[in-house]
Amino acid sequence: MQPSSPPPAKTASPLSWQFMRLTSSYWNSERKWTIRGAVLLLILLTEAQVGLAIWISYWNRELFDALEARSLHDLLMLGLTFMLIFVLTMLVTAVHLHVKRWLQLDWRRWLTTRLLDYWMAHARHYQLQFTSGEHDNPDGRIAEDIRIATESAIGLVLSLLYSLLILGSFIEILLSVSGSLPIPGTSLEVPGYLVLLAFLYAGGGTVLGLLLGRPLIKATNRLQTVEANLRFGLARARENSESIALMHGEGIEHRQADKLFADVSLGWNRQTFGYLGIVSFSTGYGTLLPVFPILIAAPQFIAGAMSLGILMQAAQAFQKLTSALSWPIDNLGELAKCRASADRVISLYNDMLLLEKRASNPVEHRIDLHTNRSDELALRGLSLANPDGKVLLENLDLTIQRGERVLISGDPTLTIGLFKAVAGLWPWGHGEILLPAGQSIVFLPQRPFLPDGTLQAALSYPHASGHFNNARIQHALTCAGVAWLAPRLEESDDWDRVLPLRAQQRLAACRT
Repeated sequence: MQPSSPPPAKTASPLSWQFMRLTSSYWNSERKWTIRGAVLLLILLTEAQVGLAIWISYWNRELFDALEARSLHDLLMLGLTFMLIFVLTMLVTAVHLHVKRWLQLDWRRWLTTRLLDYWMAHARHYQLQFTSGEHDNPDGRIAEDIRIATESAIGLVLSLLYSLLILGSFIEILLSVSGSLPIPGTSLEVPGYLVLLAFLYAGGGTVLGLLLGRPLIKATNRLQTVEANLRFGLARARENSESIALMHGEGIEHRQADKLFADVSLGWNRQTFGYLGIVSFSTGYGTLLPVFPILIAAPQFIAGAMSLGILMQAAQAFQKLTSALSWPIDNLGELAKCRASADRVISLYNDMLLLEKRASNPVEHRIDLHTNRSDELALRGLSLANPDGKVLLENLDLTIQRGERVLISGDPTLTIGLFKAVAGLWPWGHGEILLPAGQSIVFLPQRPFLPDGTLQAALSYPHASGHFNNARIQHALTCAGVAWLAPRLEESDDWDRVLPLRAQQRLAACRT
């Protein structure tokens, strides 16, 4: 069934925004209340995680105060409290993980189905091979890039929400425990100076990190492209292994795989250089973080202005606040990967929408394919062209009556193109093709497609296995001269490899 489609996204918009518009339909689909319920539950669980982080902050304060006071009773009570915090943390984390992964899979399933509806409709999976655009390796974009985009997007949003909640909560804690810092030589004081230092520390780190990590986005996008090329090349060699073996083409295929892997190596190295600056900086940044607030607040502790518990709580709150403010730099690599995959998905989607738009708005240079009122096949002023506009055939008029046999000979490219045009696979050109009314046309390619599975399923294709009873299938096998395959109807095998081409062609004739 033809999927309903929104208006094509404007090409002037960034691809990431187009991806957001494409996926917005998921959140307003017929299952929106289930989806929104999962989102609400994730928000509540994230708030619970923040609440537990605040609780553990005050627990740490009481712990160090109890140690400073050498109070065994308080220490035992704090141990019991920690057991409760520990159990609740595990429970909330487990439920949060389960709901998050359910939502990630559900969103991925919806988006995969959406793109498959377009890719597998009206032979677009075939026509895309002949059209320009950014849609190389569409199978990889559907299988892998959708997974990365959906998983990363939900993970990033939840981590951002957590960071924002931590930011709001621990600013208040840090303001309450840090006190004021007197400015030497003056009577002025800086209230909540640790909050100001946290913003300066995180802000400087984020700016430097973003500058050092700018090459990472482009390098990540390039690496994902060459990785997909390598997977496609190896899959192509596997699918054509018989022909390669018969022609002893292993050497060429090996060199081609080496070349593809060399591209992967180059892309990997570029990404490594992209990571080098950001990882080196992040390591130093993170190493200094636990020590910096203690060194800054230590004079107040030594002067007796704060207890050991408050000092440690201030240091922990400083780390939490700085970590929340450092969200952009901490997630730079994941943001780059998510954006690259989202761009690859929306590029494929846009190109399929363009094919659909062209098919729904016939123009002069497209073949008009529709049903005739009679039972004849008619070609009216038919011209065939390549996708680039080069004309292959001009002004063909032909009528084929029911039961009439016609032999078409000539240039194989042209004759095959003619059959593809009648089948609706080749829209490039102009003129009319009138198909017989109320009848279907069967096309038999030179090398038929036999799906994996039982022989019965291969013979029933494109219908489901069991659509035809065994008696009809055995009769068809006998008529096609391959009755010797009848005992193997329930066997499963790789039929397009174990059977000779002539037997495969006869099996294809059985399906007619």
